[in-house]
Amino acid sequence: MGLQNGKPCSAKRANILMLGLDSAGKSTLLYKLRYEDVFLTMPTIGFNVDMIEVGKDFTLTFWDVGGQKKMREFWSNFLEDTDGLLYVVDSSAKHRLEESRRELELILKNESLKNVPVVVLANKQDLPGALNAEEITRRFRMKKYCSDRNWYVQPCCAITGQGLAEALQRVATFARQYSKSKETFTTLKEL
Repeated sequence: MGLQNGKPCSAKRANILMLGLDSAGKSTLLYKLRYEDVFLTMPTIGFNVDMIEVGKDFTLTFWDVGGQKKMREFWSNFLEDTDGLLYVVDSSAKHRLEESRRELELILKNESLKNVPVVVLANKQDLPGALNAEEITRRFRMKKYCSDRNWYVQPCCAITGQGLAEALQRVATFARQYSKSKETFTTLKEL
């Protein structure tokens, strides 16, 4: 931790973990955030890493981890040093909502993610029958599972980019606050 005039300086970078079931749109979202462009993405086997600058002095490193069933058992390997969780949901795939909710619940129970802020992206809002943010909040029981942390549900569409700027701001704000609280805690422990 850098010291400026004897004061700890605020965090300059943060790690954001992107999780969600396969085909939820994680990689497409990341491309859109990064390049403001839409690429045809292949299913992610393993993970993608991308850095995005938010404001002048803050860099977010996104870890976009594949969501296929066989990949999910490795999710827990990525939890260390996470300053924010970006969980992507395909709002139109009603038949997979329960599976997606269970995976989120499981990951939130992990000790490494205690108090880590969560932004849920209710993706694919452009598709007919997509559930809105309120519906996703209710079905994912966000108030129950996230009572100990900052959380937000952001409707978005990876293809049009709708809602992505807001999502990025929200993630950055949460991650900044979280890394500050972590720093304070570490400083207190060292005193």
